[in-house]
Amino acid sequence: MIALLTAGGVSMVFTLLLTPVFAKAFRRLKLGQFYRADTPTAHVMKRGTPSMGGIVFITASIVGYFVGHLVGGDSVAGTGILVLAMMAGLGLIGFLDDYLKVKRQNSVGLAGWYKIVGTVIVAIVFGIIAIVYRDANNRTPASTAISFVRDLNFNFVVVFGATFGIILFIAWIVLITTATTNAVNLADGLDGLAAGSSIFAIGSYIIIGFWQSNQSCFSSTIAESGNLFKCYTVSRPLDIAVVAAAIVGSLIGFLWWNTAPAQIHMGDTGSFGLGGALAALAILSRTELLLVLIGGLFLVITGQVIVQRIYFKATRGKRIWRASPLHHHFEMKGWAEVTIVVRFWIISGLFVAAGVGTFYLEWLSRVP
Repeated sequence: MIALLTAGGVSMVFTLLLTPVFAKAFRRLKLGQFYRADTPTAHVMKRGTPSMGGIVFITASIVGYFVGHLVGGDSVAGTGILVLAMMAGLGLIGFLDDYLKVKRQNSVGLAGWYKIVGTVIVAIVFGIIAIVYRDANNRTPASTAISFVRDLNFNFVVVFGATFGIILFIAWIVLITTATTNAVNLADGLDGLAAGSSIFAIGSYIIIGFWQSNQSCFSSTIAESGNLFKCYTVSRPLDIAVVAAAIVGSLIGFLWWNTAPAQIHMGDTGSFGLGGALAALAILSRTELLLVLIGGLFLVITGQVIVQRIYFKATRGKRIWRASPLHHHFEMKGWAEVTIVVRFWIISGLFVAAGVGTFYLEWLSRVP
């Protein structure tokens, strides 16, 4: 508990105090946001606002995580390091995209295929390490089974054999990572929208990780409690809670400066990093399919973009909504930016409540 609270507190103070320092440095280096000529006037006015703010909260998350363990007296675990590595790896891809946009002074950064290939490489490395590394209890951070609230009775290796099963498992990890990263990236279109929504989504893993730790099959007290049939086999679940707390703390501090009118934007550096962290937390906590609820807002935004594009091509130029992603549709309808953001936060919170509620109800409903 000390490690968890310290991680969140340190990372929050880090971003709260240092984000304006980074913003001034980025402004001096002319690392500002670029907007196309056809961008709505409200967004053109933001041109030049420092971007790449993801650097700040990714760094803060790493610092908070390690300081939390240092103060708490706990050893760091492969689980938390894997989450941070995924976050930093995808954040690097986003950084390259942001940097090229600034350098070229247009909205075309890293080519789409390069971003996809980079994401796939990071996800493959993550997936391999997650099923090879073993903790003190001989547990791997990830499972080759598909999971909802816990592992389901569908294990890639059992069904398809070792070699082909592992290949399919890695493909599954790549799918989750790519989908989540792009979903969070699409949500980063208004001041504070992606940061606030991510606080809800990633914050759910503080609760999930802490609960899994208390109900771990490897706990010395689980047998005495009579809940052995409800226990979780997740590797180092408390570390999942600690790293999630570090990320949430960093986002709270960052959001102070990112709310409208934002003094700094997270850029693709931040949205890619957050997408990677969210995917990693779902995979390592064995709640992959639950991410559909926990990240429900991101799913809705992504779904709207997909439907809009399909309809646009099928009808040769007609649209269902005025714009996409969805938050821009409401902008076109005249909604104030702050109104859209707060209402989307509410929706995100409701999705997360449904996800965490589903997680807890599954535990309550289990019988011997």
